[in-house]
Amino acid sequence: MRLIIFLALLLICGLTASQVSGYQLKTQHLKRKPAIVIAAFGTSTRAQVTFDHFNEQLKKALPGYEIRWAFTSEIIREKMNQIYARKGISRYLMSLQEALARLEAEGYRRVVVQPLHIFPGYEYRDVLEICERFPGLRIVVGEPLLYRWEYLHEVLEAIEKEFLPPEEGFNVLVAHGTPTAGDPANVVYMGLQWILEERYSNVALGTVEGIPDAESVLARAKKYPASRVRFIPFMYVAGDHIMNDIMGEDLEDGELSWRQIIETAGKKADCVRINYQGKSYYRGLGFYDEVNQVLIKNLKRALKIIEVY
Repeated sequence: MRLIIFLALLLICGLTASQVSGYQLKTQHLKRKPAIVIAAFGTSTRAQVTFDHFNEQLKKALPGYEIRWAFTSEIIREKMNQIYARKGISRYLMSLQEALARLEAEGYRRVVVQPLHIFPGYEYRDVLEICERFPGLRIVVGEPLLYRWEYLHEVLEAIEKEFLPPEEGFNVLVAHGTPTAGDPANVVYMGLQWILEERYSNVALGTVEGIPDAESVLARAKKYPASRVRFIPFMYVAGDHIMNDIMGEDLEDGELSWRQIIETAGKKADCVRINYQGKSYYRGLGFYDEVNQVLIKNLKRALKIIEVY
């Protein structure tokens, strides 16, 4: 087949053998296989090992693909890149635009971008907008974790093993939330809260920024008759918000963390943890293999789409 193409170029275009050879050299760097970009918000805390855990699972599920990471938080990128440079660490966090530009320069023409965002809100829409406007690449964006209601049920099935039984205590799923009333992700937040109330007698949703707010969910937790309250991170990475706003102490302006508010009410508070590579971490959603499989399933669907795109 290659010989036929070679001869056709000679006959149709009137090219010499050396010209055809030069043409082949110019185009041989183009990659046939699509690349993968994982787009995460990012974290500057020790919880960034959550990304390492997902990357391990990703390489096992999709061997042979070029996998890059991009981080959508400019603040996180700037902070961590300054730390890496100061310590002489050979690492650099790229924005989504940088990751796409590098892939294009390396000869990729098709890319699948898989967000690690939980809710389909403004962060996800920003990823879509960047990919739609980026020139020179055909890009398919995978769905975020809770894009479909069936995914939400799969996630709940994965984490409900952490819930305290009703006779022992009250459980609070801690999500990030959004301060903007018009954010479309609020529909999913409200839907999740409704599902929790229908399915469980002692589980509620609380957000750090948005609704359901901290005041209302902590009031429910304090009124619950049992003596324990458990916080379950409903964020991909259990980073700064969980470490400080939820479980911390000595917060700014004399504010109390959620744990301190519960303990002041005379109850015991804890947050689910996991041991990873010999160390203990608060357990974000990225430390549940079942949750990661939902994201990998979304990614595989996007890869099938780009094969015919």
